[in-house]
Amino acid sequence: MENWQEISNLDQYDTPLFVVYEDRIKQNIEMAIGLLSGEVSRFRPHIKTHKMGEVLELFAAYGIYKIKCATIAEAELAALNGMTDVMIAYQPVGFKIHRLMNLISGFPDCSFSCLVDNLETAEAIAAVAKDLGLGEEIKVYLDLNTGMNRTGFPVAENVVEFVNNLRKIDGLKFMGLHIYDGHIHDPDPAVRAARAKPAMDKVLADADELIKQGCTALKIVAGGSNTFTYYAGIERLECSPGTFVFWDENYNRLIPELNFKPAAVLVCTVISLPAPGLLCVDLGYKSVSSENPIEKRVVFPWNDDLSPIGHSEEHLTLKHIGPREYKVGDRIYGLPYHVCPSCALYEEAQVVNNHQIEKSWRIKARDKKISI
Repeated sequence: MENWQEISNLDQYDTPLFVVYEDRIKQNIEMAIGLLSGEVSRFRPHIKTHKMGEVLELFAAYGIYKIKCATIAEAELAALNGMTDVMIAYQPVGFKIHRLMNLISGFPDCSFSCLVDNLETAEAIAAVAKDLGLGEEIKVYLDLNTGMNRTGFPVAENVVEFVNNLRKIDGLKFMGLHIYDGHIHDPDPAVRAARAKPAMDKVLADADELIKQGCTALKIVAGGSNTFTYYAGIERLECSPGTFVFWDENYNRLIPELNFKPAAVLVCTVISLPAPGLLCVDLGYKSVSSENPIEKRVVFPWNDDLSPIGHSEEHLTLKHIGPREYKVGDRIYGLPYHVCPSCALYEEAQVVNNHQIEKSWRIKARDKKISI
């Protein structure tokens, strides 16, 4: 395997490290835009994967100024770094509604929107805005449940009627429809497309009817990385993948037709050789996402003689089969299986150019709060 990951000045850094490769990030952004035939206007990348202002600056360099996010902190980071159209792909409930209003007031040059999936919450959002004297309509998208059963108004029900009732709520501005179908992750892209198509046909038909009824500027924001290939071919849609920016081993296996480059690496150090055929590294589950079984947390493609067998807070025990000899102090490069939550475990990313760590980027929106 090509040793693109090697870092010449690694001896100047402690581990575990979260490392990103700037040239590969740029290549992934360019590839994503290419899948949309260069139509940046249809691209609304999710920032949950990276949570970094510097990556948003890279987006802006490619003309990308609208994004999707999940938290108030991510939305604030976007506004702080030049994004002008920020969709919070989350329904604000309780005190989070007040935080949203503070965000809207604090960044008047940025257009914020959020999701709703029931009229009661929509009315609560409008009521808070009115009580605070916000003086502007709150932009909302209807979140649709297309089978993931996590959030959303059921797509099979009367979406048009719901939207018409939503549009009657004073103080809200209906922007369009949103779907996320993370339950569709078959390796065959044709199967993924076939599973996504029935719900999308219904979404498009409902959108057509709503446009006839006066929603002339209606937008449809759809999917993540798993259905990006399919939705990129539907010109009416804004696509919102997130993982593409760093890519990871999970999607590398699940979505073989996408050729995004791994752009994030975990670096760890051998700290002990506790028994024959075993070694231990400092990559505990505080340093790599561990929601999956142990064999699906981190892979070591440059050390295929190693396999994880034990994991705890600060330690990862690896079984070693083969002639290669390891010693305490050796550095080992791994690829996270799920990069998004792995990234969020680190305060900063070390940035590599030309095989050297040149700088660091703060993973600022890993915090629950920046200022709002």
